[in-house]
Amino acid sequence: MITPTIGFIGGGRITRILLQAFANKKINLLKATVFDINTENVDKLKSRFPDIHQGTLEEAASKEIVIIALHPPAIPDTLNLISEYLTSETILGSLAPKISSTKFSQLVPNVKKLVRMIPNATSIINEGYNPIWFSDGFPSHDKETILQMMDFLGTTLEVEENQLEAYAIISAMAPTYFWFQWKKLTDLGVKYGMSERFAREAVLQSMYGALETYFNTAMSPEEVMDLIPVKPIGEHEKEIEAIYEQKLTELYQKIKP
Repeated sequence: MITPTIGFIGGGRITRILLQAFANKKINLLKATVFDINTENVDKLKSRFPDIHQGTLEEAASKEIVIIALHPPAIPDTLNLISEYLTSETILGSLAPKISSTKFSQLVPNVKKLVRMIPNATSIINEGYNPIWFSDGFPSHDKETILQMMDFLGTTLEVEENQLEAYAIISAMAPTYFWFQWKKLTDLGVKYGMSERFAREAVLQSMYGALETYFNTAMSPEEVMDLIPVKPIGEHEKEIEAIYEQKLTELYQKIKP
């Protein structure tokens, strides 16, 4: 695969995740240019990935593939600034929810090859679960190039555009619902006399097994949840479910186009 030139507009977390995924697979980063209004962000990336280039907004926006790695509120103004550098040959990728293809068409009408992605944080270890959507008429050879690049991040699945925000809530953000709980269980294991190494291993293996049991057996969810008779926080389950329902639905409504 010949690596195309890539411009990243935004040098924050998600750009670091993607660059790390590529670096893990020994992908040549010499054709990657990063622009961020905060130069410290690019300096941090340069220290981790010395092969990348720090470029101007114009330079990043003039590459074959331009990745918009910004929070949704910053995208419209940025698109207005770079519209003159984008052509019908530019592959424009957005990593954000909320800003729909209709909005992109209004702001950068020259762009005909738009791809929207919701990359997962676990792509940093090449284990992401990444939904992707391509605009109508997206050339097959360009699509193949993008899909080959995405394969380095983990699993890629092509979805309808109106599903991207749901994936953002139940997949991309899902680790944040559990990571702090795993840390607390590990800390408690240490408190109860285990070494940190064995506490981490115990939580890791238990979570692997729990996921396999829930998702990859013929048992119903009710049968799985009945396997352990003692439920120390069972009295709080409805409260926790209510928090999920309220907070995630509020966020979903906020990020929908």
